[in-house]
Amino acid sequence: MRARELGGAALLGHVEALLAAARRGARARGGAVRVVVNRRVDVCLAAGAEGVHLGFDAVPPPVARRLLGPAAWIGVSAHAPGELPGLAGGEATYAHLAPIFAPLSKPQERPLLGLDALREACAGPLPVLAQGGVRAESAGACLAAGAAGVAVTGEILLARDPAAATRALRAALDAAMRREPPPRRASRPS
Repeated sequence: MRARELGGAALLGHVEALLAAARRGARARGGAVRVVVNRRVDVCLAAGAEGVHLGFDAVPPPVARRLLGPAAWIGVSAHAPGELPGLAGGEATYAHLAPIFAPLSKPQERPLLGLDALREACAGPLPVLAQGGVRAESAGACLAAGAAGVAVTGEILLARDPAAATRALRAALDAAMRREPPPRRASRPS
């Protein structure tokens, strides 16, 4: 859950509503869901979310781990494969690597990394999610490069039909997973 413009109380209300809806949906389909809160360890704790995604302006992963406990999902952001070894010290569950492609939802602020950098990042022990400009047409290539998954914003939120865009992305990921071995799973929580 990412809504940087919201203050603590408003964000907590949104996270609680999202958790309730996500958990209802998961129960209805006989599955499970994890909700991760962007940057706000306090909101994650208060809402009972499954984890937090830490940017460069958030608490360090060891502090988040101490506060959230061993079962929490802790994500970290990276903008180059060389940043991942320092983040893979056992406290993080996964990393977002961005931008792989030109972002769809915001102006490009950093050099594009491409699939070769994604492949390099995925060679380490930390599961990596490809982020930045990922579309249904490129999602399979991200998994083939070793990504454990993808993180998208613009592909869905900017689509004329977000539901159709979500289905297309899910279908592309499912097709890629049938062609390749399943992506590495995070070693922390199950």
